[in-house]
Amino acid sequence: MLNATQCVLYSGGAAGTEQFFGALAEGWGIEEVNYSFEGHQIERSRGVRVLTSEELALKDVSLTYVSKLMNREYTRAPLFRKILQSICWQVSSGNQVIVVGAIQPDDTVKGGTGWGAEFAKICNKPLLVFDQVRNGWFTWEKSCWQAVENPVVEQAHFAATGTRFLEDNGRDAISDLFKRSFNR
Repeated sequence: MLNATQCVLYSGGAAGTEQFFGALAEGWGIEEVNYSFEGHQIERSRGVRVLTSEELALKDVSLTYVSKLMNREYTRAPLFRKILQSICWQVSSGNQVIVVGAIQPDDTVKGGTGWGAEFAKICNKPLLVFDQVRNGWFTWEKSCWQAVENPVVEQAHFAATGTRFLEDNGRDAISDLFKRSFNR
């Protein structure tokens, strides 16, 4: 188990999964860093780190590349680009990445959340996904998803992102993950 007071959660403070991770982190005494940017709507006010335009540009990604990698078409809107860039900051900061969403048949995670999971794969970071549809945890093992029972947060510096549409089973999975992973 990790000492909660020596841990840091890197997230984005958005509604849903990130908001829930942040609230739990605060309750456990875990430091929180929520990457944001000018004009970004977030739900968490604790540990907000507003990225400058220059910092966002350091994590710029090709939307054409991301669309091909994710097998879907993404908007070219400047706000969406900034969201992808801020997700890169989250994933880069954590030594383990935890995502809540739905794994699709092509092995990507649904929605914008999926970019966090794919970037974790690219960066070769330990990746843990709670699939709300399958009601189970999965870890990425080199080229495929493997089911995992009772996973834990293994790194003191970890990133978390996920769907805005957090369901009860997702909340329970995150709560149980914290109980298994941290002591006070």
